Amino acid sequence: MTKQVERPGSGQRVTVTNPVLRGFHPDPSVVRVGEDYYLATSTFQWYPGVAIYHSRDLLNWRPVARPASRTSMLDMRGNADSGGVWAPALSHDGERFHLIYSDVKSWGSTEVFKDSHNYLTTAGNIEGPWSEPIYLNSSGFDPSLFHDTEGSTTVDSGGDGRKWFVNMLWDHRAGRNSFSGIVMQEYGPVEKRLVGSREVIFKGTELGVTEAPHLYRRGGWYYLLTAEGGTSWEHAVTVARSRHLHGPYEVHPDNPVLTAVDAPGLPIQKSGHASFTNTPDGQWVIAYLCGRPITRRGECPLGREMALESLVWGEDGWPRLASGGLHPQLHAELPALPLHPWTGVPARDDFSAPELRPEWMTLRAPAELLGVALTGHSLRLTGHESLKSKHHLALVARRLQALDARFRTALSFDPEDFQQMAGVCAYYDSRNWVYLRLSRDEIQGRTLAVLQSENGDYRELLSEEVAVGDANPVHLGIVYRGGQFWFEYSLDGNHWTQIGEPLSAGLLSDEHCGGLSFTGTFVALTCQDLSGRKLAADFHWAEYVETA
Repeated sequence: MTKQVERPGSGQRVTVTNPVLRGFHPDPSVVRVGEDYYLATSTFQWYPGVAIYHSRDLLNWRPVARPASRTSMLDMRGNADSGGVWAPALSHDGERFHLIYSDVKSWGSTEVFKDSHNYLTTAGNIEGPWSEPIYLNSSGFDPSLFHDTEGSTTVDSGGDGRKWFVNMLWDHRAGRNSFSGIVMQEYGPVEKRLVGSREVIFKGTELGVTEAPHLYRRGGWYYLLTAEGGTSWEHAVTVARSRHLHGPYEVHPDNPVLTAVDAPGLPIQKSGHASFTNTPDGQWVIAYLCGRPITRRGECPLGREMALESLVWGEDGWPRLASGGLHPQLHAELPALPLHPWTGVPARDDFSAPELRPEWMTLRAPAELLGVALTGHSLRLTGHESLKSKHHLALVARRLQALDARFRTALSFDPEDFQQMAGVCAYYDSRNWVYLRLSRDEIQGRTLAVLQSENGDYRELLSEEVAVGDANPVHLGIVYRGGQFWFEYSLDGNHWTQIGEPLSAGLLSDEHCGGLSFTGTFVALTCQDLSGRKLAADFHWAEYVETA
């Protein structure tokens, strides 16, 4: 809910409740082109890669593009959980959109190396077509592109027209700081590659873990925005500046400018990894990621979400939160732009469209390569590998965006034996999921069971499977309420029965799943055929409703 309020000396503001984009929407990169705002977020192993949203008022956002939607741009089959697309950076040079994105092939708490391949794609229109990718480097992650050009989204005046690529530099050597600084190198649009020498322009502050660089030019200063402290409770936003692009950069006197590290009781935590934009009349806004724990510094099952706040520039030329201090605000004030809501999306998808709706995603590869097809009246999933797979998994999912929600479907499926299964799943990654599956038992016939993988440990949660007979469809659902979730089923679509005990929503969160995963809970439709016979399941519709 929003309301307009008057602030003396600053014109009208609108009060919003953070996060503005709820559920898994991390690493926001926001730009303004005219009166339109575009925001890109990370998608990690989820496909298509890079989620781009569009707004005209900073309050209402709609999905507008998924650029990395073909294997020539992104093929993540085999990528580690939470690998893939890290921290895309969206910019505009006055003529074209430029999107920098990574494909992180390997990483993890026991991995010394980071195979992080960085690419550039461009488009004249945000909806595409997006160009074939240009490979840039693999020296580190969180890359962005700075256009020192009049009319670009990153400068307010001047500039010599050159483009500069920045990223954090990963140092794998023993005894070194892995986050060894922010490096910059010129990008040659004619050569379509990085040119000249690479230089370190910023080593970071005592907060450490310096990453996520974005450059801006304002009032004769170059401002370097970074994330520091790590991506958990210590996350923070740091600003440094220099009169010269190549530095040296001095750090904000009140660094960090945004963090919740010293305020564990705030409902908004993990604030960091930010970007700046402004309004046509010169008001500034910061977009940043955050998490909402279900208990004090507890699990964040909705993942890392996107929040917004206003910035003000002091007489000393430094940006600060308009709210004062350095803490993220649950209720924040933004510039009051003319409201521009978008047409809402129906809660139920009957799968009659020729393509999947934008909220649906697959894992690591395009839907058509994973046994996913639309028949005109159902979503057909042809069974392949198990939920443990990082290669060929028939699964279609959408973000969980509220902890009071219901997800239901109607499934027609005639398994021949126990190796064939289909159903609904609460999914975090290949090692963490809970699955209500329909299969066949040698004695009972078709049965329902609840399967779980918790940090790689497999278990079956029912003491006895539930027989459901041979009639199709079988209706299946997932209910989230009060920090818990459970499964339900119905044989007629009207009378629903809970199956299994409630589970903590925190089971499917970064904090519970090792602390080094970066996504959030998804609710999914899925099918497996472990025999290799490729039996298909038909999902006639799916419905996602937030209940509070």
